[in-house]
Amino acid sequence: AGIEARNKAKADLLYSAIDASGGFYKGHAQPESRSRMNVTFRLPNEELEDTFAKEAKKLNMIGLKGHRSVGGMRASIYNAVELSDVEVLVQFMQEFQRKNG
Repeated sequence: AGIEARNKAKADLLYSAIDASGGFYKGHAQPESRSRMNVTFRLPNEELEDTFAKEAKKLNMIGLKGHRSVGGMRASIYNAVELSDVEVLVQFMQEFQRKNG
């Protein structure tokens, strides 16, 4: 139950950032079908997605580039990922949007 609550908190934080972005970040899944483990989203264009992935990698956030057929971004937030890691990602996303939105 504790791990489930922690995973829900991580996913809720990340989805809240996507939903609050005014459309800059757009989730792939409908709210009722959202994964708690793999959060997928798009940016306004592929150029920004490439820049997002490159800038995130400089901050040691790796593996954010999405699936080759779906595109976009994918944040895998499995059990080993801490809430603080998701908080860092959300802060990065907000700053990236501020600079590029």
